[in-house]
Amino acid sequence: MFNNDVMRRIRYSLDINDSGMIKIFAHSELQVTRNQVCNWLSREDNPDFQKCTDVQFSQFLNGLIVELRGAKDGPIQQPEQKLTNNMIFKKLRIALNLKAEDILEIMNLAGFTFSKHELSSLFRKPSHKHYRECNDQTLRRFLKGVQLKYRPSAEE
Repeated sequence: MFNNDVMRRIRYSLDINDSGMIKIFAHSELQVTRNQVCNWLSREDNPDFQKCTDVQFSQFLNGLIVELRGAKDGPIQQPEQKLTNNMIFKKLRIALNLKAEDILEIMNLAGFTFSKHELSSLFRKPSHKHYRECNDQTLRRFLKGVQLKYRPSAEE
């Protein structure tokens, strides 16, 4: 999935306005303008569209963790240079303070059955023999479930 799509879905699901987006980026020490945020959130066919890089999106996710969970003691987490769906999923799990049962419930809301073993394989290190890559469909269904859980009135 494109970083811009995931960011758009998170913003909608958690009902974050432009000022909130700017504040989230500021938590990870990235100063952005309202114009930049609007360009990242616009559709690909819009002439003002800008692609959100992995580093920028990583800073957004790190800032979201700080916004929703509070800052940790010590230095700010450095953004990843390359993001995978597994890393995005893990950062969202941390930001939303979700346990395995919560994630399975969210996946069920989106009509996607997932076992606890399948879920744990997504959060393992890539070198682990039971590691499983998170595909776009799984991440998309999780984001759909997050929307249904945190903004259920939007579906009506």
